[in-house]
Parts: sequence; structure tokens; C-alpha cells
Amino acid sequence: MRTAKITLAHGAGGREMAELLASIVFSRVDEKLKKVPGGLGIDFPDDGAAIPVSDGRYIVVSMDSYTVSPIFFPGGDIGKLAACGSINDVVVMGARPLAILDSIVVEEGFPLSDLERVLDSFFSVLKEESVATIGGDFKVMPRGALDKVVITTVCIGIAERLIVDKNVRAGDKIVVTGYLGDHGATILALQQGIELEGSSLRSDVAPLTKTLLPVIEEFGENIHAARDPTRGGLAMVLNDWAKASETIIVLDGPKVPVRRQVKAYAEMLGIDPLYLASEGAAVLAVDASIAEDVVDKLRELGCSAAAIVGEVRKSDRYSGLVLYRSEVGGLRILEPPTGELVPRIC
Repeated sequence: MRTAKITLAHGAGGREMAELLASIVFSRVDEKLKKVPGGLGIDFPDDGAAIPVSDGRYIVVSMDSYTVSPIFFPGGDIGKLAACGSINDVVVMGARPLAILDSIVVEEGFPLSDLERVLDSFFSVLKEESVATIGGDFKVMPRGALDKVVITTVCIGIAERLIVDKNVRAGDKIVVTGYLGDHGATILALQQGIELEGSSLRSDVAPLTKTLLPVIEEFGENIHAARDPTRGGLAMVLNDWAKASETIIVLDGPKVPVRRQVKAYAEMLGIDPLYLASEGAAVLAVDASIAEDVVDKLRELGCSAAAIVGEVRKSDRYSGLVLYRSEVGGLRILEPPTGELVPRIC
């Protein structure tokens, strides 16, 4: 339902955000200008855009803004989140990240020591990943006009072959690289005032380069789609894929790896873990013939919780749905997330 004003739900990564972008942003762009010829743009919104170059490769570009609250959390902070999140959006499209630009807007009165701490986290990730910082911007807003700090990034990479989410096809298996919901559960608990000191709950924020790029290089065209399940979690990813590919995705609920403490916090706070964000995991749609090999490779690379959690099916009548299969075999529709869920999570 269209509202007269922007709400927090419009930025939560769920149904409301998708509807807003389609109705008031994408609709205003001329169809011929939604992508570079031969590339990928907002004609099919993905984790980034792609521009073809003369040697058959693609320049992949991804842009994102980070406004997490709180800005410091177990496992990381807004600086680490901005670097990893931007890198991961490029990686899941099949590209090796090369360079990044950043824009930082800070509230007047923000402690300089906290800014230095954030920047140390940001640049330490880029150094470890050998991603060049090639430009950026810095601005200050009056006290009260901004909540602490917002970081916007543009990451650039090169892909030999694009991984585009609309290529999900019937017969594919759905693979996750590891535990899901860690980041979302951590931020949600902190926003609700729950003390995490002494708890094992922490964000999973981490770059996916060392996990995904070797898998992409080995299995190539058999990987049909990839995404990091941030806002909206696994549920939003699968609903997007089912709708774009006009298929049904059946998710085996008991096979989805979710840590015990994440389940406990999610149940206590009344949220399904399948809607919670991850910042160091990925979801893949792969050809069924190599699904087990992909899982073995991921485990070899250190992803001990990697698993096959579902499959893609063709259905002319019910396409676009995600079905959740319970332990006893019952099925229910897994809707895309709606409402605020966890605002300002990334």
C-alpha cells in the first residue's frame, strides 16, 4: 500500500523498499538509459552494475551507504562493515575487487578518537584485501542533523564472467556458505538494550573474497546466482530469485545453518532468523550436478557450516513463491519481509 511519507520500513530491504524503488525511482529512468549497452544496470537490479569492456570482461561497480546503529558492535564497527559490504557486493557478481571510493559524513561533535577507530577498521580491511583507495569525500553536518556518521562507498572490480541473479533456473540447488543471521541478531539485540558482554553473539562481518572467488573460478558457469543476504536476510534473497526467474524455491528449513544463540535471541525478540542479515555469508544457486562439490570446496576453504538448503522448481501456476519445508515435511509460504524489522542495520 502506498503511503504519503517515507517510513523506516522503506529502508529495511524488504517488500516496501522494493516497491518504492520500482514505483518512484526506476520508473523515472528512460528504458534505454537503465544500463550501458551490453551491460547490467537497473534494468535488473542486482548487487551492482556491469559495464562490458573490449576484451570480453566486465567492470563491476557497486555503491552502498552504511548507517548502522550502534556504530560499534561485537565483531566490528561501521568502518569494517562499509569496507566488507562494498567488497562483497562486487564479489557475488563474480568480480575481483580492485578499488574503492568513500564518502564520509560526520555529525558535528563526533569524537575524533571514534572517527580514527572507524577509519582504522575501514582501511585495515582494504589493506588485507589489496583494494586500492582511489578517492572520496568528507563532510560535516550540524549537531542533530545527522546521527553520528554515515559512510558511502563505491567499489570497482573486474569479472571474467558475470554472475547475475536472474539466471536462477529450475533444478538448481540452493547453497549457503555458512551460518546465517549473526549480524542481524547482534544489532537487533543491541538496539533492544540487551547486554551482550560475555555472550558469544557477534556480527559475522567479513570479506567474501577468499571464500567465493576460488569457488567461482573452479565451478564457473555452473554457478547461476550469488548474493550476500544482508537486509531482509535469506528470505528476501530467495523471494527475489523466485520472482525474477519465475520459479518456485523450496527451502528445507531444518538444513539452514543458524547458531543456537541467534535462534534464541531471534525467538526472544519475535523475529524469524530467516529475515536477519548476514555480513559474511553468501547464498548461491548452483547446478545440481556440482552442488555437493561446491559444499566440499567451501568446507575446504574453512566454511564448516556450508550446506545445501533447498532447490529450485518450475511451476507455471505458482511461480514466484518460496516454500518452507518443516522437519515433518509440511510446507508454508515464506513471505518476503515487511515492516521495519531491524532498521539501520547496515
